[in-house]
Amino acid sequence: MSQDAGTEAVVPGDANTTTGEGVRRRDFINIAAVSAAGVGGVVTLLPLISQMAPSADVLAESSTEIDVSAIQPGQAIKAVFRKQPVFVRNLTPKEIGEAEAVDVSTLRDPQTLKERTKEGHENWLITMGVCTHLGCVPLGAGEGEVKGEFGGYFCPCHGSVYDTAARIRKGPAPKNLQVPEYAFTSDTVVKIG
Repeated sequence: MSQDAGTEAVVPGDANTTTGEGVRRRDFINIAAVSAAGVGGVVTLLPLISQMAPSADVLAESSTEIDVSAIQPGQAIKAVFRKQPVFVRNLTPKEIGEAEAVDVSTLRDPQTLKERTKEGHENWLITMGVCTHLGCVPLGAGEGEVKGEFGGYFCPCHGSVYDTAARIRKGPAPKNLQVPEYAFTSDTVVKIG
């Protein structure tokens, strides 16, 4: 008996048939096994991935709120943000005038006072209290500390001198004191970070 090319004889009980009970049962078993393996994989990976999330104490340090209502004009305070000092300074009109009178083109790291403060709060200067030279903590934020010849901050380790806008004016520091991300949540509270 000859058969047409392209057709095959169907043998009962053959594993390649598409209509028998064995194939449907095998498909169900494959789908169930793959589903169980997928669920098992997710259940195994979820705790491993979630343990890499930052802990509550780290999240708590990611931002700092400071009440600035007690800081008088001309006064500065030191706070802590991400385990580093932050200087919050309430500039006087004289200090603002001195900072705006400086020719920005003569500065090593040219920035105006307006670029370093927030609109509507130009008298509040908030900077990281870390010298950009080697990471020392400059003086000038505490009561009675040396402010340097430009009335801002002075780093005694290597002699970097910053002006009232915390811009580098003299010494080895390459950049101005860094201004962190911050926003005023009210007229008296600032949130850093």
